[in-house]
Amino acid sequence: MGRHGWVSSALRWRFTALLGVGAVVLALVITLVHTLPGDGGSTAGTTPDGDKVHGTPAVPPDGMDAAVGWGFTHTQYSADEGEDAAVDRARSGLADQGRPVPQIQHIMGWGASNPEPVKGHYDFSEMDRRIDFVRESEGVPVVTLCCAPDWMKGGEPGADSTDWSQQALETAPDPEHYDDFAKLAATVAKRYPDVRHFIVWNEFKGFWNTEKGRWDHEGYTELYNRVHEELKKVDEDIMVGGPYLVMDSLHPRQTVDASPVKGAWGSLDQRVLDAFTYWNKHKRGADFVVVDGSSYTTDDETLPDEFRATDKFTAVGRWIRERAGDLPLWWAEYYVEPGDSRDNRDDWSEAHRVAVHAAGLMGMAKGGATSGFYWNPQKRGAKCAGCLWTPTRRADGGSPLPMLRLIERFGAEFGPGTRFREVRVAAGDRPAVRVLADDDAVLVVNTLARPISAKVDGKRFHLAGYEVKWLER
Repeated sequence: MGRHGWVSSALRWRFTALLGVGAVVLALVITLVHTLPGDGGSTAGTTPDGDKVHGTPAVPPDGMDAAVGWGFTHTQYSADEGEDAAVDRARSGLADQGRPVPQIQHIMGWGASNPEPVKGHYDFSEMDRRIDFVRESEGVPVVTLCCAPDWMKGGEPGADSTDWSQQALETAPDPEHYDDFAKLAATVAKRYPDVRHFIVWNEFKGFWNTEKGRWDHEGYTELYNRVHEELKKVDEDIMVGGPYLVMDSLHPRQTVDASPVKGAWGSLDQRVLDAFTYWNKHKRGADFVVVDGSSYTTDDETLPDEFRATDKFTAVGRWIRERAGDLPLWWAEYYVEPGDSRDNRDDWSEAHRVAVHAAGLMGMAKGGATSGFYWNPQKRGAKCAGCLWTPTRRADGGSPLPMLRLIERFGAEFGPGTRFREVRVAAGDRPAVRVLADDDAVLVVNTLARPISAKVDGKRFHLAGYEVKWLER
């Protein structure tokens, strides 16, 4: 307007000031509109109808039960974002496996925004995108009910107030908000009716009792029972599992907190077993049992070596199966390579990593597990140790990597209901290989970094260092 010469400097100042006042008033109005009386906090970008069905739910496969098989967990970065061609490549690659690959998504964190920033107001935008990816890749969606919105754990409500620090994220809901969390779980179940499997919470986060020096298994079990009840009200056929405990193990020489469950790999922490025992006795129902853990000790030692350390998975599974009866056993996470101070695991070659993970999967299966989920460490950069596919942020990304091929093949050959068979291995070759077989296939892993010749199932063949080989029977 000034170029037309009709606004003097004084008039221009008054006009600008008037615009400023108007902007402030408008901002106040918007703030008031997006703030709930009594609760406080901005509700911008949220919706009050969080339980409205999102998109087009997939039809669950016929005969689906609590044993879903072997898959992976979506973390902060996944294949739902990136270049269109790369995203489509990853998505279609999963869909072409000939079996639905189970995929876990958390409700808050690990790629999902705060689902309920203010009580009764929801933001499922990022979770919607993840569920869409699972649907379009023809997978089995599994939801982990963690973590809790800030207002449920002493924090500030509001769409712009979420504390994403690790300490805040890993804080459990306050007991007075257990019912609120259970209702949030029910809202999620109504929004995604094709999700039939729900895990309650993650690793007992926030449930450590400092005064007693043990897990607050009473608090977790109370939360679990309330969530279980609300989910069953939504649909009795929904399947619910817990307790998602970390099955920590201690060095064989350590006696404090050591349990009788032990091996060359160490001994399980008795406090963890006590927590499981309490939950197992006081739960008001469960459709499957969930644990996680590493093959190495709490001091990051793989004993007696990285391959034999995976025998821990078998020991854990057998201990749980003796107590949980016929409930299917899941490993929500499993680790075989110790991480550094930033939890990165990239010291091994990919062949070494895949071989030890194959041994880990064998150990879980031998312990009676029917389902296991690889914690996908997907990153945006070109280098990504242990990732499932090349980064989808690049146009040529989305291609499968060795770890994904292992999980897909293992899931296809050794799915729920598999009856494992004995495998003959030449006496001189037994120390160097690990094997698992059913009526149709044999999985063989060379545990050495050098090439070997081995006779397995009546066949002699060569294996490269750390080679993972499949044989037909």
